[in-house]
Amino acid sequence: MNPEISTPATGTTELVQRLSATPRGARLARRLTSHQLASWGYPHDGDPSHTAQLIVAELASNAVTHGRVPGRDFELRLVLLPQKGTLRIEVSDARGDRPLRFLDGRPEDEGGRGLVVVFVLSARWGVAERAVGKTVWAEVALSPRRRTRPGTVRPCPRRPAPEG
Repeated sequence: MNPEISTPATGTTELVQRLSATPRGARLARRLTSHQLASWGYPHDGDPSHTAQLIVAELASNAVTHGRVPGRDFELRLVLLPQKGTLRIEVSDARGDRPLRFLDGRPEDEGGRGLVVVFVLSARWGVAERAVGKTVWAEVALSPRRRTRPGTVRPCPRRPAPEG
């Protein structure tokens, strides 16, 4: 088994994975997050999984778009902190010369809202410098784990849109 591409076995509380700094790598980061959370007892269709997937998608997309250095990967790290009821998400890229920019996201802008999404969805977030590059991290509060039986349907937590 190649340790560079293998995911940890069930029962561990950490996933560390290097991924190509491409759109495909960013999509894979989101899928890995969903699968790892499911193995930890947080279903694919649960709010904690959806929140974590959105944060990972944004941070991985930023790593690929703004933090990419040709020939260098980015790293995804998920750490389950059950004693705190928290998931820590870390995405590291090889580009340390570009500081994060928190744009105001004016209506005519095509981008610039990603870190606002991370800010709103996470309990805490920040950036840490590394010897090479930087790590952007976020912590997500997890509700208590709920095991569902196969075949049970979880009701949608969203309310229908108001009429009119």
